[in-house]
Amino acid sequence: MSASHAPQPRPSSAPDHASAAAPPTGGRLAVVGAGAVGSSVAYAAMLRGSARSIALYDIRAEKVRAEVLDLAHGSPLAGGAEITGGDDVACVAGADVVVITAGAAQAPGQTRLDLAGTNVKILESLMPQLLAQAPDAVFILVTNPCDVLTVAADALADLPRGRVFASGTVLDTSRLRWRLAERLGIAPRSIHATIIGEHGDSEFPLWSSAHIGQVPLQDWTDGAGAAGAAGAADTPALSREELDRLGHEVAGAAYEVIQGKGATNLAIGVAAARIVEAVLRDERAVLPVSSPLTGYRGISGVAMSVPSIVGRAGVERTLEVPMDEDERARLLASADALREVQRSLGL
Repeated sequence: MSASHAPQPRPSSAPDHASAAAPPTGGRLAVVGAGAVGSSVAYAAMLRGSARSIALYDIRAEKVRAEVLDLAHGSPLAGGAEITGGDDVACVAGADVVVITAGAAQAPGQTRLDLAGTNVKILESLMPQLLAQAPDAVFILVTNPCDVLTVAADALADLPRGRVFASGTVLDTSRLRWRLAERLGIAPRSIHATIIGEHGDSEFPLWSSAHIGQVPLQDWTDGAGAAGAAGAADTPALSREELDRLGHEVAGAAYEVIQGKGATNLAIGVAAARIVEAVLRDERAVLPVSSPLTGYRGISGVAMSVPSIVGRAGVERTLEVPMDEDERARLLASADALREVQRSLGL
C-alpha cells in the first residue's frame, strides 16, 4: 500500500484517563518533509493542539506512511487532531499554513549558508506544486538557510507581502532565554531578550533592550535585582565579556547538537508549532521571524529576523526596535553576508 493510500485516522475523543491536552486550534496545517525536523514539527503541533488537522507530505512513501501512523496512534491522547498524509502532494490541499522542512540536512561542520544552492533548487521544484494545492496558505520556511530560501520562495510564490516568511531566530531566541535563565536563576518566561539578523553565524542578541521582568539586563545584579538597590552590588551580574560569550555560544548551539546527534529537530519542532499557532489563532504575537525586508533601517532585498507582528495574514508588520550603534552595525553586516550568498545564487 502506498503512503498516499494510508489509513486516514479521524479525530476521536481522548479516553477518560488521558491527560488534559489542549483542544486543537482550528485550521489545517501541512508539513512538507517527513525527516527529523518535519516529523518533529508535526509531533509538537499535535501535542500542543496547534491545529485541528495536520497533514505530513514527503515523496518517500514508506517513510511518510510510518510517520503518519506513528503520529496518528498517539493523537487520541493529545487532543485528537486529525492526522493525515502521504507521498501525493494533494494531501496538503486546502492547508491554512504550510511549513516547509524539505531539503538537504546540515552536516557536521557545514554552515547553513553552505546548503543554499542545493536547497534553492529543491524549492524551485517544490513551491509551484504547493501553491497549486494551497493557494491561500501562509508559507513558513524552516529548511536552511531559511533566510535565503525565504527570498527565493517569496519570488516564486508572488503572494501578498508577509504570506511567505521563515522561522528565523525564534529558536535562537529561545536558546538565549534558556541560557540566561540557567545563568541567573530566573524563570525563562521572565527573561525578555531577542536574537536578530541571519539565522546563522552572523546573528546577535539585542542586549541594549534586554530585560528581566521590568529591569534592564544591564542593571541586573546577583544581589537584589537592580544595580544600586539596597544590598545589591554596584556592578551588573553579567559583564560585557560574558554577554559576548553567551551570544557566541547561542549562535553556535546548533553545531554542538548536530555534532552529537546528527540534527537539530526537537526544539525547532516546538518553535515552528508556536509560530503556526500565532498564525492560526490570529494572535498578532511579536516573534523574531525572518521576512523579506524593504527599507528596514536602510536594509532591502534580504530576509532577516527582526521582531515582527505575526497573525492570520502572516507577518503583518516589522518593528523598528531600539538599537545601539554596535547593534545597528551588526545588523548591516548580517544583511551583507546574506546578500553575498544571494548574489552567488542569482537571487
